[in-house]
Amino acid sequence: MSTGRLEPWFLTRSERGTPTSTSVEDAGIATWSEGNLVRPLIHGAAYFARLHAELSDLDPGDRVWFTDWRGDADERLLPDGPTAGALLADLARRGVEVRGLVWRSHGEKISGSISGRSNALLGREINEAGGEVLLDQRVPLFGSHHQKLFVVRRRGDPSRDVAFVGGIDLCHSRRDDADHEGDPQSLRLDERYGSRPPWHDAALELRGPVVTDLLDVFAERWNDPHPLDRRTPLRMVLQRLARMPRHPKPLPEAEPAPAPAGPHAVQLLRTYTAKRPPFPFAPGGERTIARAYAKAFARARHLIYIEDQYLWSLEVAAGIADAMVANPALHLIAVVPRHPSADGAVSGPPSRIGQIRAINRLRRAAPGRVHVFDLENRHGTPIYVHAKVCVVDDVWFTVGSDNFNRRSWATDSELTCAVLDATGVDGDAAPADDAPRRLARDLRRTLWAEHLGLDVDDPRLERPEDGPELWSRTARALEAWHEAGREGPRPAGQVRRHRTEPITRLQRLWADPAYRAIVDPDHRPRRLRAEHRF
Repeated sequence: MSTGRLEPWFLTRSERGTPTSTSVEDAGIATWSEGNLVRPLIHGAAYFARLHAELSDLDPGDRVWFTDWRGDADERLLPDGPTAGALLADLARRGVEVRGLVWRSHGEKISGSISGRSNALLGREINEAGGEVLLDQRVPLFGSHHQKLFVVRRRGDPSRDVAFVGGIDLCHSRRDDADHEGDPQSLRLDERYGSRPPWHDAALELRGPVVTDLLDVFAERWNDPHPLDRRTPLRMVLQRLARMPRHPKPLPEAEPAPAPAGPHAVQLLRTYTAKRPPFPFAPGGERTIARAYAKAFARARHLIYIEDQYLWSLEVAAGIADAMVANPALHLIAVVPRHPSADGAVSGPPSRIGQIRAINRLRRAAPGRVHVFDLENRHGTPIYVHAKVCVVDDVWFTVGSDNFNRRSWATDSELTCAVLDATGVDGDAAPADDAPRRLARDLRRTLWAEHLGLDVDDPRLERPEDGPELWSRTARALEAWHEAGREGPRPAGQVRRHRTEPITRLQRLWADPAYRAIVDPDHRPRRLRAEHRF
C-alpha cells in the first residue's frame, strides 16, 4: 500500500502536530508504520495466554519492557500457571532485562492500606529479582498513566520480536473468556456485577516495524528527566516498598527494527496532558487520539461501532454527532457497561451524568440512528465492558487504552493503535480508500458473533449496515424473555438495550462539579478549550 492510500484515514504529520505540541518528527515517533502483522486478542484469558507463551520463551539478554495502570503481582496468567509477578521476577533473575513503568497511585485500597499498594508490590517483587520497575507519578492532579503496553525483544533475532497493546491491565478481574464467568481473582465492582464480575476486554498482538515505534514510546517516558514523584513522606514509603532504584539505569542503544511481517499499517495514537513541568517529548501535550477519531468519523458512511467503558462527555459526542448530521445514512452502535463500576449514592451520579448528556446529544442529532446496548452472561449477570474498540465501516479500527471520554482525550497518558489492512475482504491487495478491509471486518464479526449468539460465519453478520436491526431484534427477544419471567429457552445472545439510570435535579447540583473536576477532567490548553478543539 502506498503512503498516499493511507492519508485519507491516518493523520498526516501536519495533522498530528499543533502549535501547542511538539512535532512528531521531533518526538521520534513515526507517522505510521507499514508491513506489520496485527492479531486482535478478545478477552483477558486469550491475552494472558499469549503473553505467558512469549515470556516463557525468553533467554538471558532478551528484553521485556512494559507500562501499566494497575498490576497485581499475584494475578495468574493461566488457570494453573504462574503469577505475573513470579514470572517477571524469574525472568529478571535469569538475566532477561525487565523494565516497567506503572502508575504510582490508581486509588485502590487493600484492607485499608495505603493507596497504590498493588503496583508497589508488583514493583518490589521484580526489583528484588534484579529488574527495574518505576512508580511513575508524572501526571497532573486527578490524572493518571493509563497506557498498557508490553514489548518483547529477542537478542539478535528481531524477527521474533512482539508487542501487545490494548486495554487489559496485568491485574485482577481481567482473566475472563467468552463464557464470561469472571476471573476467579476478582476486583469488587457494583454489587449487581456479583462477587466474580464478568469482564469483556480486548488487546492487540503486533509484529513488524511497529515494535520499534512502541519501544520509542516507552523510551520517551523512561528518559523523561523530571522526578517520578514529589518527595513527600507517604510517597517515599511507597518507593521504598517497591524497592525502586533512586537512579534508573539508562536504556541501551536501539537495536535494528524487525523486518516487515504482514499487510497491516499501524498508526500509534497517544494522549499526553499539557502540564508543568511538561513532558519533554510533548511540551504542550499530545491529543492525536482525539484528532484521529475526528478524522475517521468524518469519513464514516454506514456504521460507527464502539465498545467502551464510558461513552462520556459532550466534547466526545460532538464529533460523532456532527458526522451523523452530515451523513443521514450513518448509524452508531455502542456497547457500554450496564452500571458504572462504582454506582453508590455518592459515586454513581458523577459517573452517570456525562453519559446521559452524551447519549442525549447524539440522539438529538440523529433520531433513530443511535443504538446503545449493554451485555449480560447466560445467568443474566451484567458483563462489565472494559474494552476500548472502535470500527468504522469495516475499514479503519482502533484498539487501545483510551476510553470515549474527555479524560482519555486530554488528561491521562494513553496509547492506542489505529489499524488499516492492505487486504480487502475479497483478498484484493489494493482496495479502494473506503473499501472494507479484511482485518477490520473479521474483528467486527468476531465481536458481533459473541454478543449476538451467532456463528462467526453467519451471513447476517456480513454487512455492517445491517447491524442496527440485527442488534435491536436480538435485544428485543432477550428483553421479552426477561419480562415473561425467564420462561422457556433463553434467547441467543448477550445484548440488552442500555438505559442509563437518571439522576435528580438535586443530584445534578453536586454531581456536575464532581464530574468535571474529578471524574472527567479536561487538561487541554485554554485556547483549545475555548475553540472546542483537541
